[in-house]
Amino acid sequence: MTDFDGRTVLVTGASGGIGGATVRALVAAHADVIAAGRSATALDQLAAETGCRTLTFDLTSEESVRGALEGVDVYGVVNCGGFGGEIATPMETDIEVFDQVIATNARGALLVIKYTSASMIRLGRGGAIVNVSSQASLVALRGHISYGSSKAALDNITRVSALELGQYGIRVNGVNPTVVMTPMSAWYWGREDVQGPFLAAMPLGRWATEDEIAAPIVFLLSDGASMITGVSLPVDGGFTSQ
Repeated sequence: MTDFDGRTVLVTGASGGIGGATVRALVAAHADVIAAGRSATALDQLAAETGCRTLTFDLTSEESVRGALEGVDVYGVVNCGGFGGEIATPMETDIEVFDQVIATNARGALLVIKYTSASMIRLGRGGAIVNVSSQASLVALRGHISYGSSKAALDNITRVSALELGQYGIRVNGVNPTVVMTPMSAWYWGREDVQGPFLAAMPLGRWATEDEIAAPIVFLLSDGASMITGVSLPVDGGFTSQ
């Protein structure tokens, strides 16, 4: 079993499904977890369940991210905070929504890397960062112009950060999940005209669970992945392999 031996890991978007599952998996692996997000109430519930620490800040505000993270020493980071935006074609997209999606999913993750990597470099002990991307960055999905673009940007942030931070022993990787069927995603992905053709095109033919996404995140943070950096790992039942 992976053992983080009390090393501190920050998880953004911790009040969400994948974020919460990641917090639980890291706590089980003896990490000192800081669960971050915007909803103090949701984070408090997670802390009561797992014993994690909590931190609230707004990913879209550099002032908020800097104020929360300056002086916080971490070994690892999971950038799981995200915003789905809208289902729209390029012809129909609301550019204000596009800007909000980019500001959270790409710019927000970069801000977290900016301020946590400074701590890692100062401590001189290396570290690991995992960015939670999406299958939507790897293949074209109808209606996903904003979300897919933001996650494609995040994939490049992963690669460039791995290149720049490798000299400090800091690894940066991404996971690219398929759909986890939650109440938030069911309104679109649960539609029969969407769900049927999508699952028919996936080799494993089913939705992912939150724990199935958390497990590779924890692995990429761990010493077992000590020679892995700069990768975007599809966790998608084979959907993007075609």
